[in-house]
Amino acid sequence: MKKFALPVMLFLGLVGQVSAVEGNAEAGKAKSATCAACHGPDGNSPTDMYPKIAGQHAGYIYKQLKEFKAGMTSGGKEGRNNAVMGGMVAALSDQDMKDLAVFYASQTMKSGSTPEDVVARGQQLFRAGDMDRGIAACIACHGPRGVGHSLANFPKISFQHPAYIKAQLESFRSGTRANDMNGMMRDIAKKLTDEDIEVLSKYLGGLH
Repeated sequence: MKKFALPVMLFLGLVGQVSAVEGNAEAGKAKSATCAACHGPDGNSPTDMYPKIAGQHAGYIYKQLKEFKAGMTSGGKEGRNNAVMGGMVAALSDQDMKDLAVFYASQTMKSGSTPEDVVARGQQLFRAGDMDRGIAACIACHGPRGVGHSLANFPKISFQHPAYIKAQLESFRSGTRANDMNGMMRDIAKKLTDEDIEVLSKYLGGLH
């Protein structure tokens, strides 16, 4: 039971410690032109290999942008290493990142759908996890509707492209993505089977 209580305890300890991102949405919109090719003009990526960032928490977007830059400047030793995003953030100032984060957070993420054949299993994993395998419920950090929490920098994962969710869970599982707080996502993902990841990815695409 202690294992399952950990995400909640960490969440409670973080609430109130993360300040709001002080950015300008209009300035962010003007700076977003180069982002549109992959993420769409309003942050709803038309290609499923790139994430939807419309409506994502500003603090989370800002954190990821900073970590992409850290990954680039450290040669992948710190932050989040991604060749494409590393190049995109290289010239961004801290204020640029805040402005972009606030702009995309102000947009609305387009809804998706969940195939009927994954609803039952996806709902079980998302809401209850799997105690026998030590898998914590996704709901503990991401909430009952998958909208996460801005204060704790837990991202919105509902309506996200299934292909992107799948790729990130696989990256956490392999350790190639390692910018999760206290290794929480890596710890969970390494216990997920290929089928678990496939089901969760599709389930989250239409989670209301």
